[in-house]
Amino acid sequence: MTFATLPKQTISKAEIAQAIRQGTERYFADCRARVPAFIDRHFHYPGAIATNRMALGWDMLRAPINLLWAPVYALACLVKILVRQRAGLRWLHRLADGVPAGFTTQVQQHISNLIQVELLNKGPSGHLLEDYLVEALEAVYARHTCEPVDHRQFSKLIEPLVTDALNQYRITRTASADITNSLSCTVLGAFAFQKFTPGGIGLGVVLASMLAKTLAARDFILGETIGGWYYSVFPPAPSLATTAGVMVAVMAALAAVAALSGVITDPIQAAVGLHRRRLNKMLDHLEQDVSLNTQGGFRPKDQYVARILDTFDMIRSGLL
Repeated sequence: MTFATLPKQTISKAEIAQAIRQGTERYFADCRARVPAFIDRHFHYPGAIATNRMALGWDMLRAPINLLWAPVYALACLVKILVRQRAGLRWLHRLADGVPAGFTTQVQQHISNLIQVELLNKGPSGHLLEDYLVEALEAVYARHTCEPVDHRQFSKLIEPLVTDALNQYRITRTASADITNSLSCTVLGAFAFQKFTPGGIGLGVVLASMLAKTLAARDFILGETIGGWYYSVFPPAPSLATTAGVMVAVMAALAAVAALSGVITDPIQAAVGLHRRRLNKMLDHLEQDVSLNTQGGFRPKDQYVARILDTFDMIRSGLL
């Protein structure tokens, strides 16, 4: 936290730093204490149903677009990491930094609002971080002067940090849905088609091959039944247009389903502790960013796990 905006007093910087550190630690300790109850209310049943009910509506369109856009955003994040310290590539860093994360869905916005109101206490009657800092500083200032502490300076410093942390947390929702899609495709391919389909691309290739076989058998000169036998031994290769069309249809359908998948995945993630670890990690990094007056410490790895699964799916399907 910077000292430049604090009023000039006879107070030492060490006293101010200690007061700010104590106020910050008290605030985030109280935030962490609220995490278990927050998860019980919104990620376990019946709260998970109310949370994900927001997906009904425009989210059914936003979710497919976000999942298709997610690899582009993950690539931009990787580029930023690789060129961060390269002076000659600052233009590339700025270009990658301008890539949006995608559309904010109603579910993502709803959860962000809940985090701000119930965890960060940003509601009308809640205690903000500024209140903790002002209280700690006033105790120090009371020993030296009667002049009040202006809390508005803290709002300007903290607001962008909170916004960035919540934006990264929203990205994990898209990544979790993508990981769920990959696992669902693997299970569906194993049980329905006895094939290894580690994602929507692999499932699309299998369905495209089945569609090509069905169409070829229907037009077989000796009849559809004999055509089915023949093409089971000599399967026809689906056209590029057929494969691409089926892939797009499969991925769009999976993404639309993913908009509501939180009803199932949220309670599972809550039960195994993923939500707790993710929220605590967000608070840990946010506390570090506030203490050091930095930004960008919270970068969950979920999106990179999702992209690794997508890459494996493309390799397995022969597209890479």
